[in-house]
Amino acid sequence: MTKRTNKDVLIKGIKLMAGSLFCMFAGPIIINSAFKNQSHPYYIPVLIVGLLIAAMAIFLGFRGIKKIMDAMFN
Repeated sequence: MTKRTNKDVLIKGIKLMAGSLFCMFAGPIIINSAFKNQSHPYYIPVLIVGLLIAAMAIFLGFRGIKKIMDAMFN
């Protein structure tokens, strides 16, 4: 019996990578917006949100790659 790719797990991995791609663009845009408006009273909260989204991009990227590898090799 040959091993085959688990398509359900592969689709979940691709969805995680799509979320990571969105966060890869949204995080730096929000961080840049925060640094442009340093005198605004919401500077710190916007910067924190941007940093959290950037960290989420890294997290989702690693989870997505792990899911894709699990789908192919398990």
